[in-house]
Amino acid sequence: MKTQNEHWRKKSYQKVTLETKLLVVDQILSGQLSNNQASKKYDVPRTTITYSTLVQKNTGMSKNDEIKKLKEKIEELEFQKDFQQDIIADMKLITGVDMSKKSLPKTLAKEIERKKKQRIKENGSMDVLLIV
Repeated sequence: MKTQNEHWRKKSYQKVTLETKLLVVDQILSGQLSNNQASKKYDVPRTTITYSTLVQKNTGMSKNDEIKKLKEKIEELEFQKDFQQDIIADMKLITGVDMSKKSLPKTLAKEIERKKKQRIKENGSMDVLLIV
């Protein structure tokens, strides 16, 4: 007869060989046993039975690869930002409508204003019109 203290005692499990684990997985995959039947037959909790393949899962990139990829992404985004700012600066010089002050944050509007001034110094206002 069990006492109440035995009920609370933690169950200890034996170590199981890889062959036994593979046998259980094969039986589950082939349909010979269900998850519940395997847990009762081999005296293991159901949550520990996972019947996935033993192929090593890709845990992700290494830190160096991830850093390299992020740096490349930053460079790409900076190029896109500069390109878009150049277009906005050229549009101001061509059309006279200042799109940057209306639709962009102040910091970006200041950068675009600086680029417009730089374009005027480099090319002159008339040369920019001839490019388009």
